Amino acid sequence: MSKLYVIGTGPGDLQWLTPAAKQAIENSSDLVAYGLYLELLGELTEGKQCHEQALGEEIQRAKNALDIAASGNTTSLISSGDIGIFAMATLVFELLDKQPCAEWHNVDIEVLPGISAMQAAASRVGAPLGHDFCAISLSDLLTPWETIEKRITCAAEGDFVISFYNPVSKKRDWQLGKAKDIILTSRPATTPVILGRNLTRETEAITITTLGELDPTHVDMLTLVMIGNSESRVVNTPSKQWVYTPRGYSKKLS
Repeated sequence: MSKLYVIGTGPGDLQWLTPAAKQAIENSSDLVAYGLYLELLGELTEGKQCHEQALGEEIQRAKNALDIAASGNTTSLISSGDIGIFAMATLVFELLDKQPCAEWHNVDIEVLPGISAMQAAASRVGAPLGHDFCAISLSDLLTPWETIEKRITCAAEGDFVISFYNPVSKKRDWQLGKAKDIILTSRPATTPVILGRNLTRETEAITITTLGELDPTHVDMLTLVMIGNSESRVVNTPSKQWVYTPRGYSKKLS
């Protein structure tokens, strides 16, 4: 049977690529991805037929991967982070659902998760995802802003730690500021905020700030924004500043 691997390669550094994902790439003759994701794979692309498609061509990219796999070539469709979180995996199955093609149904599909940006950001500063959390994309290209705003409001009122993906772009520069204002109605301005840019890559930058001091002009599309809940705390040690969100062990520790 034809084979399509749907792979999340992690935030960037190959040390964060799972062994299962690496093996699948090695088993593949064809790799389909946005060009940057192929660049991040380095030597793993050698000897492979690479099919690059630009941002904005996600539908064609998914169709291309399914077509190549259906032709008999073992294929990997690749996204950074976890391909199942705001990425290409959902589009593959939406195509199978909405635009079924007989050849595609003969393809054996295997989804291989990757380490997400929010996991990488959390690991750099401690344990901010230690209690209930959610992830919200601020891009309104595919989802109406009214829906996104409702989700932000509910997450803020529910006191979830919130990770914002796609927070700012050249054409979208106001959504993060609006999200900040919404969350400030439910939690204090001193709430810890983590900004993780180019996570695990050479130009990685981690910033710990507060909700009140969060400046959306310091954020871009390559930044993961994580906002703690009302109980998230900063711990200062001689060597580093850490952030954690307690789970309720305080009574047992006293």
